[in-house]
Amino acid sequence: MTLLMVVEFLVVLVALWIGARYGSLALGAISGIGLAILVFGFHLKPGNPPTDVIYIIIAAVTCAGILQASGGIDWMIQIAERMLRKHPNRITLLAPLTTFLLTVLVGTGHVVYTLMPIICDIALQKGIRPERPCAIASISAQIGITCSPIAAAVVAFSAISADNGFPVSNVQIIMLTIPACLIGILAAVAYSWNRGLDLDKDPKFHARLKDPKQYAYIYGSNATTLDKEIPQHSKNAVYIFLATLVVIVIISVCQMFGTNLLPSYKNIDVADHVCTATLSKQSVDTVQVRTFALQGKDTLWLPTDHDVAVAQGKGMAIEHIADTVTVSAAVLAGDGNDQGTTFTADAKKFAKGGIAVDGITKTSSKPLSMNIVIQILMLTACALMIIFCKAKPKAAVSGPVWQNGMVAVVAIYGIAWMSNTYFDNYQAEMQTLLGGIVKDYPWSIAFAFFAVSILINSQGAVVVSMLPLAYSLGIPGWILLGVMPSVYGYFFIPNYPSDIATVNFDRSGTTVIGKYLLNHSFMVPGLIHVFCATIAGLGISYAYHFWFGLY
Repeated sequence: MTLLMVVEFLVVLVALWIGARYGSLALGAISGIGLAILVFGFHLKPGNPPTDVIYIIIAAVTCAGILQASGGIDWMIQIAERMLRKHPNRITLLAPLTTFLLTVLVGTGHVVYTLMPIICDIALQKGIRPERPCAIASISAQIGITCSPIAAAVVAFSAISADNGFPVSNVQIIMLTIPACLIGILAAVAYSWNRGLDLDKDPKFHARLKDPKQYAYIYGSNATTLDKEIPQHSKNAVYIFLATLVVIVIISVCQMFGTNLLPSYKNIDVADHVCTATLSKQSVDTVQVRTFALQGKDTLWLPTDHDVAVAQGKGMAIEHIADTVTVSAAVLAGDGNDQGTTFTADAKKFAKGGIAVDGITKTSSKPLSMNIVIQILMLTACALMIIFCKAKPKAAVSGPVWQNGMVAVVAIYGIAWMSNTYFDNYQAEMQTLLGGIVKDYPWSIAFAFFAVSILINSQGAVVVSMLPLAYSLGIPGWILLGVMPSVYGYFFIPNYPSDIATVNFDRSGTTVIGKYLLNHSFMVPGLIHVFCATIAGLGISYAYHFWFGLY
């Protein structure tokens, strides 16, 4: 690693650190400063912003926001509360499972804020230390992001993996992450079951109760949603939302077993090893594609028969013999590299223009992408809830689900673009630097995922920024899928909104952020979950890949 690489990497880290300190939109905005320094200061070629991932996140977040505006999430919270109050003695187990399920269904962990004071209230009524269910419930709410078919992290993993030769659907991803994360949750619950002193034995808690005001604050509140009447149109919104998820799952499952329910379209891609094509203009609409051969990574152009004979004599693979093809004038004009009778054209232009050229492009039938399907279905669900379920768009955009989701979009946009710019420009160096380690211990990439997550507070951003690098290092897709639970690490520094809110919701004062910052209530259960879930994920992925051949 050169000194320049180190300096530029420090720029990335400082931008992430400053963005995390300010929080919210600053995560993405300050990443823009880092990107500007890399591009204008160090002249790095800008990477591609993660637009495809952002589009689907916007669609999913908008759908969840409309669901909240319709009152549908209130009904889901109410159902969850009834279940928790029915089994109060098991609150330490049921609370995290409930918050996990809500996140899986809705795709964001920010839907659980209403449930947190209820969890605390139930624990206090049964004399259970609230720290036990509250801490793990907050963690589980975030864990569910890697287990939701419409969550940013899952969508991003599917899209990036497909681009890197590991086509895996959203359903295939959650078939691994759900059981792996449930194992992690149960391990964390086992630790949390008897953690800390019981309330009747906690001297600090009893000292607080001696103050009448504190006593009234702790026991004088009865948080509940059960007294709220849920209209039928709110329930209908939930039905529409769940039906949409079911359709997405059915389509994905059918694709897994070789049955495609989606329309297919003619698709033209650039042929393997082809980047450019040397062309001779014969007329306004006709070009002559010249012969070329490959020598290592270099493409050699062969303008004459003699050149072709020499190349063949050296044992080179002749990729294309001259052919004539009709091309639109717009394609020719767009190249801007016309030098007399010949010019060099970007082969991607032919593919994007739908022009098939023998040896330059390849034609196939490609079904509609699941990412596109999810966007269409999510927007359709939004429309149905607005029309039939009295969901007000203005209420949706002012609600916490939509607002927090848009913050995540901006964070992923800025962070991923900055990170991609750095890693794309130093891909070869990274392969040299880390290639030996990941070759012998490919699972060690989990430590990198976890470390980056600590900094950027977004599982989706971790996937978008780090997964392309992981694939470039040659790590197999099944291993990367197995370590998917390791992208959750932002509990490590307790500055995430859900953790802070949980501390405030716990009226007993047992869920705390410690004096030394890292000695907080979320640390141990979070580490237990990530460790156990990642180990379980690797085992499950191995079985799926080698035993069952699912991917």
